[in-house]
Amino acid sequence: MADSTLSVDQPTVEVQSPPSAQSLAQISSIVRKKLQGYVGFANLPNQVHRKSVKKGFQFTCMVVGESGLGKSTLINTLFNTQLYPGKYNDEAPVESPKTVEIKSITADLDENGVKLRLNVVDTPGFGDFVNNEASWKPILDNIEARCDMYLEQENRVNRLKIVDNRIHACIYFIAPTGHALKQVDIEFMRRLHTRVNLIPVIAKSDTMTEEEVFAFKERILSDINFHNIQIYQAPQYEYDDAETIAENREIVSKIPFAIVGSDKEVETEGGRKVRGRAYPWGVVEVDNEDQCDFVKLRQMLIRTHMEELKEHTNNVLYENYRTEKLTAMGIQQDPTVFKEVNPMQKMEEERLQHEHKLQKMEGEMRMVFQAKVQEKETKLKQSEEELYARHREMKEALEKQRLDLEERKKRMESGRPMTPEKAKKKGFSFNK
Repeated sequence: MADSTLSVDQPTVEVQSPPSAQSLAQISSIVRKKLQGYVGFANLPNQVHRKSVKKGFQFTCMVVGESGLGKSTLINTLFNTQLYPGKYNDEAPVESPKTVEIKSITADLDENGVKLRLNVVDTPGFGDFVNNEASWKPILDNIEARCDMYLEQENRVNRLKIVDNRIHACIYFIAPTGHALKQVDIEFMRRLHTRVNLIPVIAKSDTMTEEEVFAFKERILSDINFHNIQIYQAPQYEYDDAETIAENREIVSKIPFAIVGSDKEVETEGGRKVRGRAYPWGVVEVDNEDQCDFVKLRQMLIRTHMEELKEHTNNVLYENYRTEKLTAMGIQQDPTVFKEVNPMQKMEEERLQHEHKLQKMEGEMRMVFQAKVQEKETKLKQSEEELYARHREMKEALEKQRLDLEERKKRMESGRPMTPEKAKKKGFSFNK
């Protein structure tokens, strides 16, 4: 082709000369173009989906709360499987732990061909003691140890097989007291809100009325805001549609989630089989949004924001911890590394540096000149004082000579000898 342009039902591509110095400042601006035909990169989401399904997903969730609040039941209800065995069996009861323990259960789940490796971290013994002053410390140590393990894997020579065991979400169970947060609840969330995504839930909310649940939520949020505790909020993006934005706002409005957990099916008055709890006065349905917030919790945790939880853990919480860790070790990063350079800005910075250097040299030369002038003035002043002193001495000597001559003149005029010694005649004498 003889022309330097190519046009086949697509945007024109022209061969241009290198940009001038005046147009370099406009290189970083984003140019938005609409294609005239199908190119193919719109298929990228399908490629990512195919790769993700083949690779599988991984999610680590931690449940924290006092014994008897239904942590195991909630996990079984969330994932609709028996991850935790039933506690009521013929075996001897397990002795309660004397300290806060960390237990982890891993399960490989498969739903419609999508594989998920689920890690559930339980904390038996939390809040069950008379003195719960430092009950949060083993949990914080475990979370930081997992971050240290991930950091050590990043620093390896071969980083192809990095296992992510970091905690992506922490469901914190609040006892349904109906009053306010206890001191152990505040201390735990205050210590861990910068290390993990906190999701507070009100356990066994069916023990309170609807008005009591609403008032209890307000007290919890008031305590959280007063102590500047950061809980996980569903993110909003500028390209979300109106339905997604409304759905996220509804999820945020339900925090802290008032939940009821049950992995058993019961029969309602109409003969329906539902997951719930049967009471003499009726049935509490777990999946009924009018009776509890379990559906919203599951929607945020699994169906809509699981990837956001993982991204927030990696991009915010882990990065902050990694920065603090490396800074404490004395490792500093050069801010000029991988820095985008604007040629015009670079020239302006060099010009300013050159002017600053010239001003510094001018100031130093001015100081040297002033020092030399001051030294010269000091020497001249000293020489002037010495000349004045010599002049004064010579003047005094001349005045003394003048007075002496006048005295001699007076003696000569009066006929007296000048001095008695000079009046004696000098000669030889033979008298002894």
